[in-house]
Amino acid sequence: MALRAAESIWVGAQFNSRPDSPGSHARPGLIAVGRDSGPDRLFRKWQCRWALVPAQTSVTPVDDEKPLTPEAAKPVGATIHGPKEIVSKGFHRDLNFLPRPLSVTDDSSDDGTKVRVAYQGIPGAYSEAAALKAYPGSETVPCDQFEVAFKAVELWLVDKAVLPIENSVGGSIHRNYDLLLRHRLHIVGEIQLEVNHCLLALPGVRKEELKRVLSHPQALAQCEMTLSNLNITRVNADDTAGAAQIVAASGQRDTGAVASARAAEIYGLDIVAKNVQDDANNITRFLILAREPIIAGNNKPYRTSIVFTLEEGPGVLFKALAVFAMRGISLTKIESRPQRKRPMRVVDGSNNGSAKYFDYLFYIDFAASMAEPRAQRALGNLEAREFARFLRVLGSYPMDTIR
Repeated sequence: MALRAAESIWVGAQFNSRPDSPGSHARPGLIAVGRDSGPDRLFRKWQCRWALVPAQTSVTPVDDEKPLTPEAAKPVGATIHGPKEIVSKGFHRDLNFLPRPLSVTDDSSDDGTKVRVAYQGIPGAYSEAAALKAYPGSETVPCDQFEVAFKAVELWLVDKAVLPIENSVGGSIHRNYDLLLRHRLHIVGEIQLEVNHCLLALPGVRKEELKRVLSHPQALAQCEMTLSNLNITRVNADDTAGAAQIVAASGQRDTGAVASARAAEIYGLDIVAKNVQDDANNITRFLILAREPIIAGNNKPYRTSIVFTLEEGPGVLFKALAVFAMRGISLTKIESRPQRKRPMRVVDGSNNGSAKYFDYLFYIDFAASMAEPRAQRALGNLEAREFARFLRVLGSYPMDTIR
């Protein structure tokens, strides 16, 4: 949601949302509230705007945004009967029942205990490994689709969601970029996970006996050379851990799977070959999503993620990116996605075969914290110069490193 306020309100707050008031973001507990005016207005307004404090604002959603209504919050295949009765069919079939909804009395300790984290896939998936790296000792909740994980956080079924956003070999996960805009969650952290694919088979089977192998299409593509050398037929599956589960259940000795070592342990398979990926430096970056943003600091390296659309005109993208270069802010990621409901824009008003081009959303990650004045000024300038028709800060959060 883009926020455009005649008078910005700056806040020093400890935010706390309750499930019985989904339309509100700022809660009691504010330690300072004041009207923002004067020459430093642009300097300060982004200090709070990234935290999405709604105060006398007008809403300017873009076409891909889903309106925040009770109906929009209801997941596919779910029936909501009341605040305490939620029945969903979106979670994986191996999950016998959903976790109880959280209450404001629930707390989450720093070591990850009592934190419930949603991920896409089943136990043994790389997403589960990323969730456990982010919150060791947490309760992981498998979901069969990315959107189910988003909705599980929105409905207070879990505390966080950990979802992949890009891979060093396969590139961006476009579905999750689209879902970031459609849902009102905030990026509060990231995890970079080293991916080590293993070739799995039934106990006692040698890799030379395998005639076909199951896995997610991206995992199969990342092991193309190894599998070609073994002359193995590749079969697509929904995910890597699911492929291991299928092989274990089928009992077919000529069928293997490409999955993690943890999947082999869970489903009782042998690892017949390790590190079968073609590229040794195979890294997947995951985002940690929550209902509320974190208060960014400047005591460690931070990354900030934003999304915006631009006005029509020559060199507008160059001018928009220049607001970061002029302040010494490095861009770490640029991704463009066409607006689904407005994919084309007419260049001129004539009816004589006038040219058209795609209307894009731009997702940008930059290496700075929203607590830094230079980041606040950059975003203030991006909007004040009217380069951006729409601008939303998705999150400002600590960077992760491979370890």
